[in-house]
Amino acid sequence: MATLLIVHHTPSPNVQAMFEAVVAGATTDEIEGVDVVRRPALAATPSDALEADGYILGTPANLGMMSGALKVFFDLAYYPCLDATRGRPFGLYVHGNNDTTGAIRGIESIVTGLAWERVTPNVTVTGEPTKDDLRRCWELGATVAATLST
Repeated sequence: MATLLIVHHTPSPNVQAMFEAVVAGATTDEIEGVDVVRRPALAATPSDALEADGYILGTPANLGMMSGALKVFFDLAYYPCLDATRGRPFGLYVHGNNDTTGAIRGIESIVTGLAWERVTPNVTVTGEPTKDDLRRCWELGATVAATLST
């Protein structure tokens, strides 16, 4: 069975709503053979990342950057994962009150270094997520999970 690791930092109701939509998509009954593991960014370990076959990353944009919690995950997991996880699929969702550009740029720099493969467009939301935003989050979760499905 494949493992999908969702590493998230969900400090607000808006990011929580996005996270829940991603999880709902990733765990839909139509996708089989994928174990979805959810870890808050500060609890996710390099071992979690090494054991996963694909990833979904979720963060707020804080002061123009990814959350410190997601950065801690990358700081711990980057070198252990550098060669071992090349080519693995990932998806990304980011929430910001005004702008998500800096957060996305920082994350994209890291996943480019890891050589992870984006399998679906990023979902970026500013302000309160709309029904369409949450649908896109659901689709992100379903797409990454389907990539791993047997």
